[in-house]
Amino acid sequence: MRLAELSERSAVSTATIKYYLREGLLPPGRRITATQAEYDEEHLRRLRLVRALIQVGGVSVASARDVLAALDDDSLDHNKRLGTAVWALPHGQAPDEADPATRTARRRADTLLERLGWGYGPTPEGAPPPYGMLVTAIATLERLGYPCGVEDLEPYARALARLAIDDLDLVERYSDSPDEQVEAAVALTVLYEPVLLALRRLAQAQESRRRFGGK
Repeated sequence: MRLAELSERSAVSTATIKYYLREGLLPPGRRITATQAEYDEEHLRRLRLVRALIQVGGVSVASARDVLAALDDDSLDHNKRLGTAVWALPHGQAPDEADPATRTARRRADTLLERLGWGYGPTPEGAPPPYGMLVTAIATLERLGYPCGVEDLEPYARALARLAIDDLDLVERYSDSPDEQVEAAVALTVLYEPVLLALRRLAQAQESRRRFGGK
């Protein structure tokens, strides 16, 4: 397909597609003339992923490039490609190691993960980004005086362990191709987070009505 058709099918402007090509977020098309190139279904799939990352997820171009590099790293197995790509997504502020609440939060996070039996592979920088994200979140709760003990956090973790099964079941139903599965896992991580937030708030409203008799 030509650039105009790729733009129409993806709902991304030709100017934006050209920008993604310049930034290396999309592979070059097959050159057919000095000024024109042809694109295929893989370009369309990759463009949808880039759009999910940048336009919906608010991921920077640099971070998106890191995610895509991990997806394209054939030296990694299926599991490591997925982990590396998801680790490359933004995870908020790193823990403030000068804050006493961070030390408390780290102990609680470690105790929680040990109780759950959750391990994670090391990264060149140490613990993976979601671990730092968890520590920062617990530290914030601790500073503000809200419940954040291991017993408070464990039910959420148990529920999310079950949700992770559904996540990967969805990815496997999406495609039989390992490449497409890894791409879908990253896209759905970004795209489903607003769905989960919305459903949580709706569920809270429903439970509030049940408990407190709201109309």
